[in-house]
Amino acid sequence: MKYYDKLIFELSCPGRIGFSLPETDCKLPTEGKVWRESELKLPEVSEPDVVRHYTNLSQMNFGVDTGFYPLGSCTMKYNPKVNEEVAAMPGFAGLHPLQPSETVKGAEAVMEGIDKALCAITGMKKFTFLPCAGAHGELTGLMLMREYHFSRGDYARKKVIVPDSAHGTNPASAAVCGLEIVVVKSKADGLVDVEDLKPLLGDDIAGIMMTNPNTLGLFERDIKEIAELVHGCGGLLYYDGANMNPLLGVVRPGDMGFDIMHLNLHKTFATPHGGGGPGSGPVGVADRLVKFVDIPRVSGFHGNFGVILKAYAYILTLGKEHIKMAGKLATLSANYIKESLKDCYKLPIKTVCKHEFVFDGLLEPNGVSTLDVAKRLLDYGFHAPTIYFPLLFHQAIMIEPTETESRETLDAFIEVMRKIAAEAASDPQLLHSAPLNTPVGRPDETRAARQPIVRFES
Repeated sequence: MKYYDKLIFELSCPGRIGFSLPETDCKLPTEGKVWRESELKLPEVSEPDVVRHYTNLSQMNFGVDTGFYPLGSCTMKYNPKVNEEVAAMPGFAGLHPLQPSETVKGAEAVMEGIDKALCAITGMKKFTFLPCAGAHGELTGLMLMREYHFSRGDYARKKVIVPDSAHGTNPASAAVCGLEIVVVKSKADGLVDVEDLKPLLGDDIAGIMMTNPNTLGLFERDIKEIAELVHGCGGLLYYDGANMNPLLGVVRPGDMGFDIMHLNLHKTFATPHGGGGPGSGPVGVADRLVKFVDIPRVSGFHGNFGVILKAYAYILTLGKEHIKMAGKLATLSANYIKESLKDCYKLPIKTVCKHEFVFDGLLEPNGVSTLDVAKRLLDYGFHAPTIYFPLLFHQAIMIEPTETESRETLDAFIEVMRKIAAEAASDPQLLHSAPLNTPVGRPDETRAARQPIVRFES
């Protein structure tokens, strides 16, 4: 019903109530500034209206359970429901953070098991599970890098090299850690320019941050040489695990020469993205850095144990043999879409990609931007890919289908992308106005960011 599209405040009617609470048995203070000077302006709504309102809102959302979500560099994988069932088992869901150690042996076994599994998958020696998200993992990894150098009395290493094709949060995390960012350029083929790297190396370099495959979906073929060069000047290699998905069971960051890495459990190991709730960005280290992570392995924010458990269930469900297929199928799906659309969309780097790839807008744009394409996709029931990133291309469309989508879904997406290209040629104004059939049209995003309306005024 359209009625329930309204704001919850607009459904308010004086005297209606949707809850019943018992009287408190606590003695309330009567002195001091503990009471509000005015009544809270909360909506007065019946229980059926509350339920219908929020259920209606939930049906307006787009998620990985409702449709195809080809968000490049973020790996929106389908989340197997068996993982949720395992995490909801009473023996796990009912745990309390302050329980004595002897009563949580099962949880401890999970932590030991996933540590061992991730080490086997990545080639690292040990993981810490303290970080609660990917960017938190980045910061933790960089702090480990800095502490390693400080422990050796090497205080001059205050620079971190970041490729221009790196994951977008890398330079931000380095800056937060108090490190200076030095950019190394990519070649025309999208890979790190080793010759540009060489003059940047010196006794002031703490390390290099790399995503491999990079954000263009390309594997850094010179990674062993890069590792030798960085290690040769005394620096460390940091691996951003955002693009780990295509490497599962194929190649390990530890074998490439990386010393530190973080993993995004919500990307590679199919756990929910969290929606602002608990997440997990475990950080793995090579042998010489183990002493810096040999600390309690469960976060002070104990809610992320459930996320870790779901990732472990995913790994065990697939097993050693079948987890190898994830990366291969993700790579196959990405190349299938790329080759099917390269006659309609501009492909700046014409080579085999890994799990994701980048178009640089329409081949014949006719005034239609990448934003227009993304908005029009919503009309056809598809979530838009990542747009305008990486910054190497002005009209970037980064597509990552993952390994879980069927060929029928991929073909449907390809068909719609081709249809949009045809619309751009025949009726560009249609795309400028898109989306046309979503609950919310095209807002003024700049105004919404700078002048947000956060208060309801009747």
